Amino acid sequence: MRRQLELFFTALGFFTRIPVPAWVPYSPERLNHAARWFPAVGWVVGAVSATVLWLAAQIWPMPLAVLASMAVSIRLTGCFHEDGLADAADGLGGGWAPEQILTIMKDSRIGTYGATALLLALLAKFAALSAMTPDKAALALLVAHPLSRLCSGTLIRLMDYVREDLNAKAKPLAVRMSNREWLLSALCGTAPLLLLAPRPALAALAAASLVTLWWARYLKRRLGGYTGDCLGATQQLAELACYLVWAAAWTSI
Repeated sequence: MRRQLELFFTALGFFTRIPVPAWVPYSPERLNHAARWFPAVGWVVGAVSATVLWLAAQIWPMPLAVLASMAVSIRLTGCFHEDGLADAADGLGGGWAPEQILTIMKDSRIGTYGATALLLALLAKFAALSAMTPDKAALALLVAHPLSRLCSGTLIRLMDYVREDLNAKAKPLAVRMSNREWLLSALCGTAPLLLLAPRPALAALAAASLVTLWWARYLKRRLGGYTGDCLGATQQLAELACYLVWAAAWTSI
C-alpha cells in the first residue's frame, strides 16, 4: 500500500505543481510505474476545478465562473498538457518527415499552428462549459479530467516512444505499461463515469475513445509512435471531446 501511495504522489508531483511529501522517493523507474495513477491525478485536478467553478457560479455569471475554473486548473498543472498540444500542433503542422516534426516539437517557441490550436481548444472548452448549468459543468470536470488522462496512458500502453533525446521530459515514461497497470489505470479513469446517467456516460466514453484511436493512428502514420507532447495533446483532445458531446446532449433538452 505504501508503494502505491508513493507512486500516486510521484505522478501528482510530475503532472501538477501541487507539493508532495518529502518522504516520497523519485526515480525514472518509479515515474514509469506511476503511469497507472495518471487518471487519479485527474481526480484531484477535476475536483479542484469543479469546486472553483461551482463556487464562482454562486457569485458571477457562468462565463466568469468557467474562466476562473480554467485559470485554476491551468495553474495546478502548469500548462503541462496545453504546452504539449501546442508543441504537437507546431510539429505536425509545420513538419513533413518524422525527424523534422520532432525537431520542431522540441523548439520552446510557439508557432502559428501551436498558437491556433491552443486558442481554439481553450475557446471550445470555454464555450462548451459555459453552455451548461453550474451543476452539469462541475460534473463534466469531475469526469473528463480522469477519463482524458486514461486516454494518454493508453498511448503509452499501445505505442512506441519515438524520441531518442535522453533529456526529454517524458523519457522516463517511455516504457509500456503492463496489462495489470493499464487495467488499474482504466478503473481509475472510468470510475467517475458512474456519476453520470448511462447515455451521457457512454457518449463521453465513445467520444474520448474515438478521438484517441484517431489520434493514435495519425501519430503512427506521421511519427511511428508518440512523444511527451503527443501525450499532452491526447489529454486535451479527449477532454474537449467529452465537453462537446455533453454540451450537445445537455443543452438540447
